[in-house]
Amino acid sequence: YRIKKIFEFCISLILIFLGLPIIILAAICIYFEDKGSIFYSQIRNGLYGKKIKIYKLRTMRTNAEEDGIQWSHNDDKRITKTGNFLRKTRIDEIPQLISVLNGDMSLIGPRPERPEIDSELIKEIPGYESRYNILPGISGWAQVNYPYGSSVKDSYNKLSYDLYYLRNSSILLDITILFKTIRVVLKDKSAAPTI
Repeated sequence: YRIKKIFEFCISLILIFLGLPIIILAAICIYFEDKGSIFYSQIRNGLYGKKIKIYKLRTMRTNAEEDGIQWSHNDDKRITKTGNFLRKTRIDEIPQLISVLNGDMSLIGPRPERPEIDSELIKEIPGYESRYNILPGISGWAQVNYPYGSSVKDSYNKLSYDLYYLRNSSILLDITILFKTIRVVLKDKSAAPTI
């Protein structure tokens, strides 16, 4: 665990440094598309259910949740043109590296979910909360092996990947996930929408 933490801290510093010009360019595009805020933050569930705040580049219109919290999906009309590109390339995720540096997240681990969504999933899926027995990650075994899901059934299926990661967590598996994540980005697959 200590080796993982040191390794991810160093990698995150490097990625933030390399990604800074990209963030600046993305910020300009976001601002000029609709003059809205560049970044946004969300509360997610972290280790043992502790509430954490994550930061991302904004990919949806500014009033995206005026009708309340909802699952995001492919072809979501709330996603801006710039946001669509940022999601496909995963550039919108770069600011989450701050959460890795402050110890709230890992590079690799189960994706943290919003408390409002989690409360529903905990009721519907036995053992769901066990995925928070390890630090959540920016990318994870479920993210590189299962298409984006926007339902309880999808979350149930993805939980099996999270549980596999919990039982088999290792530096080697983390490196495998890291390379799979890079491959997904380079292949420019459909963005995995997030809420």
